[in-house]
Amino acid sequence: MDSRSGHLKGIRPDIRQSLLNDNMSSDERFQNEILRPIIKFQNPLLLEVFKNYIRKHKGAFYELSAERRLEYIENAIQKDIKFRNSLKGMVIGQFTIEEYKMYIQNSSALNKRMMNIVIERLKDQVLLLEEEVLV
Repeated sequence: MDSRSGHLKGIRPDIRQSLLNDNMSSDERFQNEILRPIIKFQNPLLLEVFKNYIRKHKGAFYELSAERRLEYIENAIQKDIKFRNSLKGMVIGQFTIEEYKMYIQNSSALNKRMMNIVIERLKDQVLLLEEEVLV
């Protein structure tokens, strides 16, 4: 393993909930072994990028109801291609060369998994942040 790969893998958090077994598909294994730890590691950056996205869109997000804010997150990532590509780049940039070679074999399905994880993380954290603001 080259030093870049070793460093990248070394800084990733362990995610114990991600059980691996012989019956899972290669996409599910890639998701649990590679995507989830990278997205967890990149979480503070993903949050800041989303906050910047809200600012650039004149803060309309903060005028929405809680339910609409969740829809806003999903729509921002699914419909704003530039924003989605930026988020994907933050994850893909943390791949080792070997992981990237695996990724490009089924990038479309893995991109969908990646963005779904990012959407869920942001949704979960927006709700938590809302509770802090109300206190």
